[in-house]
Amino acid sequence: MLVRPNEERAAYLDNQFEADLLRQALRDEGIPALIESNTTTAYGDLFQASDGWGAVYAEPKHHARIQSLLQEIRDAAAATPSADEEG
Repeated sequence: MLVRPNEERAAYLDNQFEADLLRQALRDEGIPALIESNTTTAYGDLFQASDGWGAVYAEPKHHARIQSLLQEIRDAAAATPSADEEG
């Protein structure tokens, strides 16, 4: 399902959990995409502070759907109370 990022970046990703959820949603919908982390072996997570966790790349025709799926994931995460808020 992964493709080379010879197209444009569809969206930035905030963290690994968000990336995993998006990866599964893309698989479920049959959308080919590449999810790439900003972590490198040489610098670790140095660039994640400025550039976010990573990005998703796909053909431009899929960008709107990818952004929609990502927003659904973020909305669901925002609606879920954290352990601190529960008690």
